Amino acid sequence: MAQSIHDFHDDPRNAEIRIWVNGALHHRDDAKVSVFDSGFVLGDGVWEGLRVVSGHPLFLGAHLDRLYEGAKAIALDIGMSREALTEAVYQTLEANAMQDGVHIRLMVTRGIKRTPYQDPRACIGQATIVILPEFKLAKPETLSAGLKLFTVHVRRGFPDVQDPKLNSHSKLNCITACIQATTAGADEALMLDPHGFVATCNSTHFFIVRQGEVWTSTGDYCLGGITRANVIQVCKQAGIPVFEKNFSLTQVYGADEAFCTGTFAGVVPVRSVDGRAFSDALPGPMVRRLQALYQGLVQRDVAQSAQCLAARLGHEGARA
Repeated sequence: MAQSIHDFHDDPRNAEIRIWVNGALHHRDDAKVSVFDSGFVLGDGVWEGLRVVSGHPLFLGAHLDRLYEGAKAIALDIGMSREALTEAVYQTLEANAMQDGVHIRLMVTRGIKRTPYQDPRACIGQATIVILPEFKLAKPETLSAGLKLFTVHVRRGFPDVQDPKLNSHSKLNCITACIQATTAGADEALMLDPHGFVATCNSTHFFIVRQGEVWTSTGDYCLGGITRANVIQVCKQAGIPVFEKNFSLTQVYGADEAFCTGTFAGVVPVRSVDGRAFSDALPGPMVRRLQALYQGLVQRDVAQSAQCLAARLGHEGARA
């Protein structure tokens, strides 16, 4: 049975979580936005997914860079500084006594409209900001079994149609790709670019391993993935040949290993693409090595975040 990499085992603690909505914390049953909200009416907004380790959102700086860049690109005023939004994220974690095994959905929409119409000038008031934390981990059984991918007909399009660099709420192309893949009995959709080269998956980024080299797409037709960039970084630091390049499905089918990356699950092995199976022993040697290198990077980021938080608290204490 196909399972999404984003599947998780239900955690009873999630029944009582408190969600940050426009500056106030609400029980999950009371956390609501208007039916006139731009995100609901049109999918007009940007968002980030954050994984929390030892009380710190991983690679928060890179995620906020992407969030604010996307908001600027669509002329959306978030209305909060990076520092204030960071503080709100930590307040939300503290209010829920969350340290590990946590995933946050940080969402920003253009706000309330006076009428359901696409023109941004129909908006009244400020942006809607939601910080939704959950106790959530990728299923261990999915991670160990690896992902089954299916190449769909839905393409990653040209940036003058809808730029795939935007992490927008408008994800219908990814949703239709996901539907086609799950209907075919796969876990995730492999999507091609307009030229027929491999681009990315519907909710993760895709890599292959060939003769000791790690390949991923040029990145021209996919979101600027944080975990994708981190894997490329650790490859370079470890002296592993890594290439962002065009490659075809034929080269995928002949690869030694394949894997996907994403904030939620990290580095996840792929067991097959379009029925072409990779090694029965998952993860393969390169994926296993990259998983370890990525975990090392995670731990360094957590340590750095802890130092920054301690310095900030110390500064505020001295000022008080």
